[in-house]
Amino acid sequence: MPRAGLSRTEVVAAGAQLADDLGYTNLALSPLAARLGVRTPSLYKHIDSLADLQHGIATLAMSELDQTLRDAMHGRSGSAALAAFAKAFRHYVTEYPGRYAATVGASTTGPEDPLLHSSTRVLESLQVVLRGYGIPERDMVHAIRTLRCTFHGFAALQASDGFQMREDVEDSFDWMIGFLDRGLSEIAHA
Repeated sequence: MPRAGLSRTEVVAAGAQLADDLGYTNLALSPLAARLGVRTPSLYKHIDSLADLQHGIATLAMSELDQTLRDAMHGRSGSAALAAFAKAFRHYVTEYPGRYAATVGASTTGPEDPLLHSSTRVLESLQVVLRGYGIPERDMVHAIRTLRCTFHGFAALQASDGFQMREDVEDSFDWMIGFLDRGLSEIAHA
């Protein structure tokens, strides 16, 4: 019998917190069970496997990221939307590095998978930013990949204390956004 009050949602949320605390690569069922105050076999009442937990964490994270980005971008366009997306993305990755790591390379299980739904919405938010610059559809995938790599790289480096130079990280981040803004504006007007 599962612990009273324990649900799949709670198990996944605790797993996400554990991934943030210990690092996604250190996520395991035994420490999760200890954190929840149950024996490891009890987790199988709520999840099928470690892979199922990882998928649940990826789904949770992508859903949270989707909402965070949409809230940040609401009512903004052009460079303001770009900056809002970038700042919200960076904040999420640095605040929740373990659960964000779960999203990188996470596979979906089919067209009804909530992870696919949230992932699609995140990409749609990025498309909104790019359409605000007038990026043509033929360039959309390339532009999405470029921005995703740039935002992911900056945020992942910051989350892992990868910036060791004395110059202010905020100044570098603002410079990066300005650089992207000028580049996107130039592409749209070429």
